[in-house]
Amino acid sequence: MEGRRMVTTLLQLLVLGHVTAALEVPLDLSQPPTITRQSPKDYIIDPRENIIIHCEAKGKPHPSFSWTRDGTHFDIDQFPNVHMRPRSGTLVVDISHVKAEHYEGVYQCTARNDHGTALSHNIVVWQSRSPLWPKENIKPIVVKEGVPLVLPCRPPAGLPPPIIFWMDINFQRLPLSSRVSQSLNGDLYFSNVLRSDSRNDYICYARFPYTQTIQQKQPITVKVLSLDAINETVAAIYNETDWFSEEPADERRPTFLTPSGSSSSKIVLRGQVLEMECIAEGLPTPEITWTKVSGDLPAERTTFLHYQKTLRVVNVSESDAGEYRCIARNNFGTEHHTTHVTVKAAPYWISGAPKNLILAPGESGALTCRASGTPKPSISWAMNGVPIENSPRDLSRNVDDDTIIFTNVQTGSKAVYQCNISNEYGYLMSNAFVNVLSEPPRVLTPAHKVYQVIKNHQALLDCSFFGSPIPEITWFKDTRASTLNTDPYKVHNNGSLEIDGVQGKHGGKYTCVAKNMLGISENHVYLEVKEPTRILKQPEYRVVQRGRAAVFECKVKHDPTLIPTMTWLKDDDELPDDDRLVVDSDSLTITDVNDGDAGVYTCIMNTTLDQDVARAELTVVEVTPIPPVVYEHPDPPTDLELTEPKRRSVQLTWTPGDEHNSPIDKFIIQYEDALHHRGHWHNLTEVSGMKTTAHLNLSPHAHYIFRVLALNGVGLSRPSHPSRMYKTEAAAPDDNPADVHGEGTEHDNLVISWKPLTATQSNGPGLHYRVMWRQTRVETDWTAVTVRNTSKFVVSGTPTFAEYELKVQAINDHGAGPEPAIAHGYSGEDLPLAAPDNIQVQVISGTQAAVLWDAVPAKLLRGHLKGYRVSWQF
Repeated sequence: MEGRRMVTTLLQLLVLGHVTAALEVPLDLSQPPTITRQSPKDYIIDPRENIIIHCEAKGKPHPSFSWTRDGTHFDIDQFPNVHMRPRSGTLVVDISHVKAEHYEGVYQCTARNDHGTALSHNIVVWQSRSPLWPKENIKPIVVKEGVPLVLPCRPPAGLPPPIIFWMDINFQRLPLSSRVSQSLNGDLYFSNVLRSDSRNDYICYARFPYTQTIQQKQPITVKVLSLDAINETVAAIYNETDWFSEEPADERRPTFLTPSGSSSSKIVLRGQVLEMECIAEGLPTPEITWTKVSGDLPAERTTFLHYQKTLRVVNVSESDAGEYRCIARNNFGTEHHTTHVTVKAAPYWISGAPKNLILAPGESGALTCRASGTPKPSISWAMNGVPIENSPRDLSRNVDDDTIIFTNVQTGSKAVYQCNISNEYGYLMSNAFVNVLSEPPRVLTPAHKVYQVIKNHQALLDCSFFGSPIPEITWFKDTRASTLNTDPYKVHNNGSLEIDGVQGKHGGKYTCVAKNMLGISENHVYLEVKEPTRILKQPEYRVVQRGRAAVFECKVKHDPTLIPTMTWLKDDDELPDDDRLVVDSDSLTITDVNDGDAGVYTCIMNTTLDQDVARAELTVVEVTPIPPVVYEHPDPPTDLELTEPKRRSVQLTWTPGDEHNSPIDKFIIQYEDALHHRGHWHNLTEVSGMKTTAHLNLSPHAHYIFRVLALNGVGLSRPSHPSRMYKTEAAAPDDNPADVHGEGTEHDNLVISWKPLTATQSNGPGLHYRVMWRQTRVETDWTAVTVRNTSKFVVSGTPTFAEYELKVQAINDHGAGPEPAIAHGYSGEDLPLAAPDNIQVQVISGTQAAVLWDAVPAKLLRGHLKGYRVSWQF
């Protein structure tokens, strides 16, 4: 019985923890420290720049900061070139008179106030290194035509490892092919050599990314000769005549140059990139193919590089373990190599890092630190930076593996808890505080905010709140006659009020009330319901003789408080600049039509809240035939019926109307979404005039009504009577926002923008976006924020002209969209920090001179180089 009561209590605590996770403690209330920014775990520094190790935290009172280095206290007062930024833990090390390598080590930041202590993760500081290439005496390589050849690169070890590429003496990249390729370690492989491979400038270059320096190996000379030429060359160089005396290389079956043997093994970590390569020699040049012996290759995560010689699988998961086989094949046979891949995993969160716990005196709750990994990670807890087994005893606290349960907490239970999960491949460390507060409710949403929404769309009214105990949120409209808790109203855990399918009667004043045992707080907002923008007279299909005029009408009805903007497109592109195209307020006229005017014309009517779109096709003909009989528009289809209902599809059948002497070319199926765009019809698909059935692919979270129109040589029929309504269930988004861009507008910011999803693309209620960014080539975790009702986010405090990786993911109440693609952008530019130096003038003639200078290093440009300005005086 006692065990059952403990399970029930734990479930209640987990539910409570889920609710409280949405609350943020206002900074005017006492609270333990929270780390808000820290440098990455592996922090590689540029030895030419000052070292900045970030540690920022918030709390009330504002935290004080201290550091350890390699496990012992780091006393910055002992280092005159080290200081800590005001009201911050960020360390700045001036290396103008010292070597950066003296400050390598493992750093950890501590943020402390009266209510607890938070710790950063361990920050391992390394100095980037770009060592010089060791001097070599490389003898010319003489080989006969057709044999394999490997040119080693073997660059000096750098931190991080350099990027390798092969070029000639003129800095032109050497051509690569299925015969000649660069391996993952940088060596240059020839499956067989040709006479044309002879040259004296095979040069391997190593580019070190942090210092932006390039080192080069001594040039390698390769001579590819026939048998007679080889003997003569060897005799001249080595005074021998029997070297390479065998016959020229014969055609032969493939053998592998790398990897060696018939099998090998490889370990890769979950979430990282798996790369395997197979390079074979043979004559003719072998072709490489790949298979997964123990299953199928994950097509959406797999790419083949270097002319199929490299297999790359991104975002590796446990399902990618198994045997992979590469096969080399030419006309004379095959050879294969099997690689056994084992997937291990550094610890990773199962349900996210533990969340701060905010409780009132006497309440109960739980901190959960749930993660997985391969091998299974171990977990340890600390309180205020001290192992929990050595911390002061707290009768309200019970540690149960990955969960700490708090029962009947009191004010003295305030603390910051550290959860550390580790295995041999890495660790996770996270802070989460327990804050015990007695606070009456407060509503944080600005008062008298006005929301505008299109009729039949969804409205979401905010009521951000705080209080301890957690306040109960109720909503009222106009008077307080009754709470809003039935359809079409829904109150979310974060206090927001959702109204589905808004109608005119829903406009007005709304009151959000937050209440707990200590008091009550309320806020008023206003909802304005706007009429949808509708194209009442759509452009119609036109068949026009060459030389005559074509007119497309596009008359719109809109809410009088919204101003529409009309845009015309031709074949989904902007209209060409042509005097024959005349755009009026509700029409497009094309005078003197020619063959190039044929196409699809689109009318788009936009307001700040919605849009409507209509399309029509223009066909240009030479003459208008005189029909022997009267041709008319077809009659509309009848008897619409929906069958084979599925989550995202349905089958529609109909009966055609009279053709009126002109065969039906096609049927156009249109739909109305009564949930999002009631009263507005969109083209969904077209089928041949010979068909009376269409399989319709649908989007989630929509209320579909269908109608069918017939098209013959004369024009379109009237629409059929609408079908019955077909509702699809909501789902997580299928797509993420497109056109993700990043660009700085100030020298220390990055503006991330994207094209938001439409209401139909959202797939469900509660659409919002998870915006993620991290600096390129800096080992750091993604920083993420969640935003609603916007298509951009400004990241402040960025370094000048730094490249960032960007991702924007769509999320709704039913889940997240797919893993977003990575876009790239740069933070804002600033003036260059230096001018060119080492300026030289070379006189060419009496009237000409050449000016030479050393380029400004990329690190000092702080922007895209547009050029240099050269000035002179006599």
